[in-house]
Amino acid sequence: MERSETVLAAVAARTDEMVDTRRDLHRHPELSFEEHRTTSLIADRLGATGLDVRPCPTPTGAVAVLEGGRPGRTVLLRADIDALPVTEATGLPFASTVDGVMHACGHDAHAAMLLGAAGALAGMAGDLAGRYLFVFQPAEERVSGARAMVDGGLLEEHEPAVAIGCHVASMAPTGLVGSRAGVLMAGSLALRITARGSGGHGALQPRAGNVVLAAARVADRLDGVVTGMSTDGTACVCSPGLFHAGTAPNVVPTEAVVQATLRTFDDGQRSAALAALDALVAETGTEFEVDIEVIRSDVCEAVRNDADVTAAALAAARHVVGDGALVLPGPVAASDDVAVFLERVPGCYLIVGAAKDDGSSGLHHTPTFDIDEGALAIGASVLALAAVDLAASGPAGSAAGG
Repeated sequence: MERSETVLAAVAARTDEMVDTRRDLHRHPELSFEEHRTTSLIADRLGATGLDVRPCPTPTGAVAVLEGGRPGRTVLLRADIDALPVTEATGLPFASTVDGVMHACGHDAHAAMLLGAAGALAGMAGDLAGRYLFVFQPAEERVSGARAMVDGGLLEEHEPAVAIGCHVASMAPTGLVGSRAGVLMAGSLALRITARGSGGHGALQPRAGNVVLAAARVADRLDGVVTGMSTDGTACVCSPGLFHAGTAPNVVPTEAVVQATLRTFDDGQRSAALAALDALVAETGTEFEVDIEVIRSDVCEAVRNDADVTAAALAAARHVVGDGALVLPGPVAASDDVAVFLERVPGCYLIVGAAKDDGSSGLHHTPTFDIDEGALAIGASVLALAAVDLAASGPAGSAAGG
């Protein structure tokens, strides 16, 4: 049997296991840096497949190594594992059992896929070239887990030559696998915008000093700070997600807070958007006679794919899904801290379609988010096959492996 067919058969044999794993993780979601049960499950299953479970540089998350039987490159395969503070409303028999926490972005699927790929490759280790580094990363939703792993020495210890990973997409049909060289996903920046004023009686302070009106004005006009900014047809985004003010309807508070996210594709766009935000804040503060402060945090750079690694990954995807493997025409406005790995290691991140045929998947980060579990075998197959190909040869110009 040809090597690629052997890999795909090994992954297919683990399909039921991947579905069971995904459902187990879905029932028991955990927030960023709180993924203790998730970590234990992953480590147990890695050990059961014979992989060498290594010390993880973060309190949660897992790292394992598989040594092939022949020389080759070291390939890092990454999946994120954390959930979101969302209350599930899917009605699934394996819905979240944790109040206010849900796998609303597919990280349960990512972990299950990578475990499936790892188990499949472990069963044929002696016939493989290279070395495989399986990384289960915490805290992607806080865009801080990848940085913590890198700061903890993960890359220096294992010296991967290339890196790959994937993300399910509930709005793309199952059977589609897409990516592109260059910018694939936006960079992100968290914004905390605080308006402060004198406060007072609601009947006596309708406008001047009214921090609620000022903060609402800023929130309503955030989209204007990125007007006209786009990359390859995809618009930049600045949107509010949290608004907090007040304790009673007849009391104008002294403080109101808006928390928002800014998504841009390069440094020039980010700088221009922040300058426009500063102008909006200054104008609003003057109009409502309040002070407005902007605090920026949780910086995540754009996800940038290496051209050669992307070509190899899409070649593997074509072997799995045929014409369903696509070069995407533009980036997506979502962000992912896999960017931290890809800044340091040439690699490719892939988008794996996972929409349910009945249209019930729901959008990412919503209470009705769900996926077609047929995407699990597809994602695991592409990861495993791409890793084997990259370890055996590697694209021209990529770094030497450890």
